[in-house]
Amino acid sequence: MSDEPADDRDVEGTRESGGSPDERQPADASGAGSDTDSNAEPAADDGSADYDESDGPSLETDGEGVVGDRHNPEPTYPDRDDDIGGISTPPDDEEMPLADHIEEMVLRLAVVLLFGAGGTAIGLLWASQAIEFVWFNVFPYEVSEVPPPHVYHPLELWLTRIKISSLLGIMFALPVLVYECYLFMRPGLYPNERKYYLAAVPTSVVLAAGGMLFSYILVLPILFEYFTYYAEGSAEIAYALGETFNLIITLTGFLAVVFQIPLFMMLAIMMGVTTRRWLAQKRLYFWAAFAGLSFMFTIDPTMMAPILVAVTMILLFEGTLFVLKWVGRE
Repeated sequence: MSDEPADDRDVEGTRESGGSPDERQPADASGAGSDTDSNAEPAADDGSADYDESDGPSLETDGEGVVGDRHNPEPTYPDRDDDIGGISTPPDDEEMPLADHIEEMVLRLAVVLLFGAGGTAIGLLWASQAIEFVWFNVFPYEVSEVPPPHVYHPLELWLTRIKISSLLGIMFALPVLVYECYLFMRPGLYPNERKYYLAAVPTSVVLAAGGMLFSYILVLPILFEYFTYYAEGSAEIAYALGETFNLIITLTGFLAVVFQIPLFMMLAIMMGVTTRRWLAQKRLYFWAAFAGLSFMFTIDPTMMAPILVAVTMILLFEGTLFVLKWVGRE
């Protein structure tokens, strides 16, 4: 039996006529063409013979909803908006020159400074009464036993008045700052992000007021009681007006910022920046950061003020995590 092809002339004839080998009928196992064997059973039709690659691209999926073409490897994303390169963008987002951004930012900061200056000017009208009220309420004595303030240089009283009125100016400017930041970032925010940010404006003001009240009612009395106990019996206690109010204003303002921790955590989770589980796993790093910030901004040789602030920050952090777990917000 010969091993040569069944019919070389058919192959040569096909090449001369310009046809492709795919157009010839396949040979059976005995080497004879299928047209000469009328008893051969037709091959099972799996649908592949009717498909012509010229009819269109072959679509494939990677199991995650990404559809692509076998002949064109660049995928398409049918569920996304094709605003810019196939990625969805905020509805009001538009390109602006850098100079316009800087000009808008300067104007908005000017509005914040204007409100802060107005609050400071109003505070100067009642600065003396505010100093007297704070002085007679932060010390752990009866009103008749409170040590009088000592002034050690001529401008100390006026500088203290300016500082206490500046604290009121900060309270006036804080909500304006938050709102102006929202207006500045609004074109680049999605609708759900705008909703969260607008809800954060009054919440930020309430938390700041809560931090100041917490400082005035709890932290400052504990701190000055400790100072009194620490120095009592060794020397006559004399509190300087300027130094005392520097500590009061620093602690009050810092705790107003510290009480924003729950708000920052909630916003980060709602906007998808982080998760409660991740924050819980990294809690020791946050505790260390809180301690470092408290010792950096609340300078006290006795170390009592930084410890109180650090404990407050950790309690706010852990309390927020507990509330998020309780409401099932991961």
